[in-house]
Amino acid sequence: MKFDQVKKLHQKKYRQALGYCLVEGEHLILELQRAAEKNITLQSSVLYVNEGYADWVSPFETHVITDKQMAQLSDTQSPQGIIASVPLAAWETNTHGSEIAIYLHEVQDPGNLGTILRTLGWFGHFRCLLSPESVDPFNPKVIRASMGAIFHVPMELNVSIDQLANRFHSIGCLDLKGQSITDPSFKQVDCYLFGNEARGIPRTGARKTQLSNLYDPRKWTDRIVKFSHSGEYLRLRAPALIN
Repeated sequence: MKFDQVKKLHQKKYRQALGYCLVEGEHLILELQRAAEKNITLQSSVLYVNEGYADWVSPFETHVITDKQMAQLSDTQSPQGIIASVPLAAWETNTHGSEIAIYLHEVQDPGNLGTILRTLGWFGHFRCLLSPESVDPFNPKVIRASMGAIFHVPMELNVSIDQLANRFHSIGCLDLKGQSITDPSFKQVDCYLFGNEARGIPRTGARKTQLSNLYDPRKWTDRIVKFSHSGEYLRLRAPALIN
C-alpha cells in the first residue's frame, strides 16, 4: 500500500475500501505484536516509525519515515512516533465461536466501545457483536480506548438483532422489573444485550418489526431473561434497558 493511501486510513470509507486501519503508540503496537503470534493475518501489518524508534524490534515489515510524514499519519496533536497499518481481515475469521456474546445495538460513542472491549478482554471468553449503525470499531478513538484489547476480543460486525434468536438459547437484558443479577439464571445467559447510549434497546416505533421475533411472548417467554440492578448506581453509559 502506498504512503498516500495509508494517510487516508483516518477516514472510514478508505478503511473499508483498502481493508486496513491505523494503530498508534508503543503500548498498542506491543499488544498488536503479541496478538500476531496467534493471529497469522495480523502478521501482514506494516510498521511506520520515526528515527526515535528506528531500532524497534518487530516481526512486521518496517519503514522509517520523517517526523513530517509521521504527523500526516497520526490523528493526535503529538505523534507518538510509531504507527502500524493493520489488515481488517484479521477479524473476519472470528465468527461463530463458543464465547459468551455481548451484543451492542447501535452504540455510538468510541470511548464506550473501547472501554467495553477492554473489559471483555480482561475477563476473557467473551465475543463482541455489533449491530448495523454502530460506531466503527476501527476508529482510532475506539482502538486507543480499548488499549489493545481489540486485538484479543473476537468481533462480528453488522449483526442484525433479529439473527440472535437463531444463534442463542438464552438472551439477557436489563429491565427495571426484572430479576436480580444475583439470580442463578444470570449465569446461564449466552448473549447479553446492550443498547444505544440514548435510546437503549428499541421495542416500539419504526423498529418494532425488526424486534418482533425477539420480543414475541409466544416465542420468547423461555428465551429472554430480564435482570434488574443490585446496587445504588443506576447510570449506564451503554444502556441495556428496554425502551
